[in-house]
This record gives sequence, structure tokens and C-alpha cells, in this order.
Amino acid sequence: MAALSSERVAANLAAARERIAAAAARVGRDPAAVEILAAVKYLSGPELETLVDAGITLVGENRAQDLLEKIPYAQGRLRWHFIGALQSRKVRLIMPHVELIHSVASDSVLRELGRGAPAALEILIEVNLSGEPGKAGIAPAQLDDFIARSPVPVVGLMTMPPQTEDPQRSRPYFEQLAALASARGLAHVSAGTSQDFEVAVEAGATIVRLGTSLYR
Repeated sequence: MAALSSERVAANLAAARERIAAAAARVGRDPAAVEILAAVKYLSGPELETLVDAGITLVGENRAQDLLEKIPYAQGRLRWHFIGALQSRKVRLIMPHVELIHSVASDSVLRELGRGAPAALEILIEVNLSGEPGKAGIAPAQLDDFIARSPVPVVGLMTMPPQTEDPQRSRPYFEQLAALASARGLAHVSAGTSQDFEVAVEAGATIVRLGTSLYR
């Protein structure tokens, strides 16, 4: 990836917003209901200032240690979510620094969340809709019991569909996730990345996680 410039990121952000608005219009949704999260897994701490200058306000990190190292560079100007696979031993490290965890999917993580989570912390449950062996996520049939055991507020669901070159093949998974969230009165659906976020918006996503489409 070439060196970031705030002008290029700002242009890519504007383009993403236009594409979200068009996707929302196709299904009669308000584009303001969709928030762009900038995935910063491959960015350095100093590059966060470029994101701020470009108008990014929400970022997501995949690794606990990288989150801790990057936060000081933002100087309080960014909101942080955790979006990666979460080990129970890392929960206490990230809890004080994020407003939302997207990837809660184990009882061991729930236990750690019950040991002093900040009052403002909220979570999304990761759902394995494809049934792929070894893939993180709660099975839909176990979702209600898992939510009932959560010691912190569950405000939505997240999923990662099977890898595919065709964004349309992700649509059934996004639609199922949105239906599961709606049936439970959950406000947020975290779905869609740079390759398929327009399909995710059409299906009901409220948070799209963008990386390369913002930085290339």
C-alpha cells in the first residue's frame, strides 16, 4: 500500500459514502443509519493522524496489542472498536479502551467481561451462519442462550461470510444476520467489508468495516 495521504483517504471516504447512499436508496433505507468503520489492522500508529485529517471518526483494530500501541497516536480524536478474534486473556486489556467489541463468541470471553467491564461497554455477538468447521461464531440455534448469559449489553450481531469473489454470494448471510438481529430487537448489524459492503447495506448492515477501499 502506498503512503497514505489525507486527500486520498478523504476522496475514498466520500466515494464510499456515495456508494452506501446509492445502496441504501435501492432498498429504501436511510444512509445515515450506516456507519463506516475504518479497519486499521495494517496501518501504523502515526498513520492514524492521516485518518483524522481525512474525516475518519471510527476505527477498528483486530489485535489487542496493536490496539494498545496505536491508541496514544490518536490523542482521543478517534472512537475505537475491537473487530478481531478475541482471546479471553486479552479481554481485560481492551475493555477500558473500546466502546464496542464486534467479535464476542465464547463463554470464556463472557466470563472475563463479567469481571469489571466498564459501564459504557457494549458488545456484538459473532454468529457463524455458514456452519464452517473451526470458524468463530455462535450457531444461530444457540444465540438466545448466549445473549441471556452476557453480563454486558448486547446491541447487535456480526458475521463473516465464506470467502468468495462474488459479493452477491454473501447476500444470504447478511440478510440472515439482519433478520436474527431484528427478531431480537438488536440495533446493530456489523457486516460487509471493502469487497461487499454495498450488498451488506442492501441487506441491513448498520456498520460496514472498510480497509483497502479507503486506503488504496
